[in-house]
Amino acid sequence: MWKQGAEIELMHRSMGFAALGFVTLMPLLVVVAAATPWHNGAGFAQWVVDGMGLAPHPAGAVRGLFTAPRKVLSTTGAWSLASLAFFGLSFVACVETGYRKIWDLPASPWHSEWRRAVWLAVLTGYLFCEAQSATVTGSGTSASVVRIALTVLFGIGFFAWGQRFLLTNSIDLRSSLPGAVLTMAGLGGLRIFSARIFSPMVTSNAVTYGPVGTVLMVVTWLIGVGFVVFGAALLGRHIVVMRDVRRGGEIPGPRQADVPSGTEPSVRGARWRADGAGGGVD
Repeated sequence: MWKQGAEIELMHRSMGFAALGFVTLMPLLVVVAAATPWHNGAGFAQWVVDGMGLAPHPAGAVRGLFTAPRKVLSTTGAWSLASLAFFGLSFVACVETGYRKIWDLPASPWHSEWRRAVWLAVLTGYLFCEAQSATVTGSGTSASVVRIALTVLFGIGFFAWGQRFLLTNSIDLRSSLPGAVLTMAGLGGLRIFSARIFSPMVTSNAVTYGPVGTVLMVVTWLIGVGFVVFGAALLGRHIVVMRDVRRGGEIPGPRQADVPSGTEPSVRGARWRADGAGGGVD
């Protein structure tokens, strides 16, 4: 796990995920939220607040980074919206490249670019609905339980489908499901960590550095989100490999080409990603 994480530059990709997400996905979600007639002012800011588990005071600092919905609509034209959608595809390309590195797959064919646009549209809808879910379900313990259950359920569905969809169906849902479950578990753990660590830091950084301090904390949290997304997919890949090794099945991927064709499936699985004197499965 550690070796392959270093090979695919896991931290570097997580930082790219955060940077592209903040400068491309964030404005797109803000505009979508502002353009929705029934919106309650929640959008990307509310998603960040929920994801970081922020207390009321630091949550206000995060919401203060975003302009009022009316001003968004009055200053955003068709060309600006088209530009946001276009550059948002670079964010999707970052996610797709990370997934392909994890599964040892070649670059996607040129005619599959439409998949990125569909994936971006579904992601935007998912995040927007998640931000609005508190208004729909209401307050209270039972409502919170329902909201969390729906968020986890739809999140697992999105990441399982999204990984397979971006990889042009090169893997099946059975193989992408472990990574999706781990992704939602990791995001839940990140929320607990953020509520205890990042929440007070947002307040202190806002006092020390002003809005820039809040931006730095949000981007830092997005790096954690990227690390969870890619790290969970990597761990999910290894779970699939070990499952197939135990069952004596084939291990998909170009790495098999390095193993002699006469080798038994279980041996091919054991030699998958073997490196140096350590041998075994990473």
